[in-house]
This record gives sequence, structure tokens and C-alpha cells, in this order.
Amino acid sequence: MRRNHLIAATVICLALIVYAILVKRAGRPALIGHAEAYWVVIIERFSAYCLLGFLLSFLLPGRIRLACAFVIAVAVALEVFQAVTPAHDPHLIDVLQKAAGGAFGVILAQTILAFLPRSPS
Repeated sequence: MRRNHLIAATVICLALIVYAILVKRAGRPALIGHAEAYWVVIIERFSAYCLLGFLLSFLLPGRIRLACAFVIAVAVALEVFQAVTPAHDPHLIDVLQKAAGGAFGVILAQTILAFLPRSPS
């Protein structure tokens, strides 16, 4: 049952990230407002992908490379989609920020999983 909840949370997180990236600027969610400072945008990107990496890591315990690869692939794929979508401007620095957030989330979750007691099997 717990795994189903993790899958649902991961899918919802991914869907919200896709929505926030691919929707027109007027419809995008914003933390402070549409005239927010650049550092706020960096925090939004980093934290969204950090949460995605965190959830993926709990879905794939012990598979750090696979979880990191998936988060980085999502970041790159969404930037490519931004490149082909009108009125969007993809940047390499955005991919790096998103990948760093995802990798941080994966590492954080794997660290937590390392200290959790394991059930006897």
C-alpha cells in the first residue's frame, strides 16, 4: 500500500513540474509573484526537482544511479521541449540547476534510507 502512495506522489510531482514548465507564462505558478527575483526562481527549480529525486529514491531504494539518471533525463527532456515550444527559452544553466536539485534529493533520500532499520527477510 505504501508503494502505491509513493508512486502516486511521484507522478503528481512530475505532472506539476511538467505543467509549470510547459504552460504559458501567465498560467505558471509562482512562489512570490510573476516579478520575482532570479534567486527565487532558482530555489523553485531546485526544490521541485529535489522533491522529485527524493520521491524517486524512495521508490528505487539502493539504485542511486537509476534515480539520478531519471531525474536528469526529465530535466533535459523538458528543456528540449521548451526549445521547440514557442515563447519558451531553454538555458543550459536551468538544466544544471534542475539536475543538481534532483541529485541532491536522491542523495538525501538514500542517506535517510541508510539509517532506517531494515525489516528482517
